[in-house]
Amino acid sequence: MSGIRLGLVGIGKIARDQHVPALVASGRFELAATASREGSVDGVPRFTDIAKMIAAAGGELEAVSICTPPDGRFDQAVAAIDAGLHVMLEKPPCTTVSEIASLSRRARDRGVSLFATWHSREAAGVEPARNWLAGKEIRGARIVWKEDIRRWHPGQSWILGRGGFGVFDPAINALSIATLLLSDELALRSAWMEVPFGCAAPLRARLQMCLGSAPVNAEFDFLKEGAQIWDLVVETSEGTLTLSEGGRILELYDGTKIAGADREYSRLYDRFAELIASGCSDVDIRPLQLVADAFLVANVESGARFAF
Repeated sequence: MSGIRLGLVGIGKIARDQHVPALVASGRFELAATASREGSVDGVPRFTDIAKMIAAAGGELEAVSICTPPDGRFDQAVAAIDAGLHVMLEKPPCTTVSEIASLSRRARDRGVSLFATWHSREAAGVEPARNWLAGKEIRGARIVWKEDIRRWHPGQSWILGRGGFGVFDPAINALSIATLLLSDELALRSAWMEVPFGCAAPLRARLQMCLGSAPVNAEFDFLKEGAQIWDLVVETSEGTLTLSEGGRILELYDGTKIAGADREYSRLYDRFAELIASGCSDVDIRPLQLVADAFLVANVESGARFAF
């Protein structure tokens, strides 16, 4: 039996590196079309935008997965929802909280599934970490998320523009894990960010958050050369938990270590198929809310001009 016929929107680095391999390996989806101004996938019909893809595909498509830059993603999702298609969104789901809230209502009214994905939550160590933390008193946490923009986003100037998120594009992965592991009570108290001259989004940021009386601090850097760092450490009444490599490796205070293969996007597409089958949506806006709060309250400093 053939899988769910899906159109992939935006054939850039993340689509080629993650979405296409996950779809090819999936037995639950069929990559039936792509929409991209420049990119394409061999053997798959290609259109230059989502409107042309929807118009040409007629009633053949059942779902779309949108992995374009976040600015402009709202209009693409609206077009898909209004066409009766189920929608999966790469992170961050939209540029604003109000946009994703609007899409959620629109999908509900149209009777289609909407999946706002957070791929780092599917890393191998995250679910075991969540299980271990259950019922324990959290006394504090710290996040260190440092990577090289030139390595992961070569030449992608949009990421430092309006709606591009800057360092929060990778940092929101850390926040997606933190909001899953800690609780709904995680709140931002203060923030600092450095925005390069002539840009709209930061290259560096620090957040001071709290979980009740427990401090949760984060340091984000988009200019990290050499070894990349994606760590989250949680101090509890019963010892320390460390997630490293973006959640792939879990280490406990007693030497217990859990590591697994990278199956984040395969797990996301499995989840999308389950949502479609059950007629449900999954839209968690908490990571985006924290980023929006940071832009509201941050002490912003101007940095040197940046060039890729």
